[in-house]
Amino acid sequence: MSKQTILGRVTQLAKANINALLDQAEDPQKMLDQLIRDYTNNISEAEEAVATTIGNLRLLEADHREDVDAAGEWGGKARAASDKADQLRAADEGADADRFDALAKVALQRQLQSEREARDAEPTIAAQAEVVEKLKSGLDRMRGKLTELRSRRDELVARAKTAQAQNQMLDAARSIDVLDPTSELGRFEEKVRREEARALGKEELAASSLDAQFEELDAVGDQAEIEARLAALKQTA
Repeated sequence: MSKQTILGRVTQLAKANINALLDQAEDPQKMLDQLIRDYTNNISEAEEAVATTIGNLRLLEADHREDVDAAGEWGGKARAASDKADQLRAADEGADADRFDALAKVALQRQLQSEREARDAEPTIAAQAEVVEKLKSGLDRMRGKLTELRSRRDELVARAKTAQAQNQMLDAARSIDVLDPTSELGRFEEKVRREEARALGKEELAASSLDAQFEELDAVGDQAEIEARLAALKQTA
């Protein structure tokens, strides 16, 4: 994966509009769960790619330091060889002096080569460092998006559970309204009243029957009294 592709993916994911995605989703909770899985996987892949990019940058920086250090070392060797040549020439040892001057030139050539390599690598290092910073920033935003996704999911699930509980309560309340227990009590009360009325009726009927029996008994007594009085009248005649 090239650094441009990595940067493009990280930037695209970091700029994703969660609210717009949720508005388009038929089931926001499932949408968030899927986004969390996708983001987690994408962040993991991006982290590996960014780590590789950072590793490559560190290698370039290490090579650059080596070239800079090498340039300094070759410069020191060139100075030492040149000084030695000057000493030998002052001692009329021209042949040896020329040999050390040749060594100084070789060292200077190596110094120039190291300086050139270090200089040529600097634009690449600068560009790579800029990309790494953008990738790091993009990853931070992606992690922030993932935290936002998880928070929104938890909020949505809590709201869904609350709404479900409210609906269950309202359904139960409607059921109570439809099957009003007080109406059942009213019907039972009416049944009790009818039973009480029947008991009163039976009681009244029993009382009237008893009265009739006593009236009949009184009538029998009256008849006996009449017969007795008639007998008495006949005896006095």
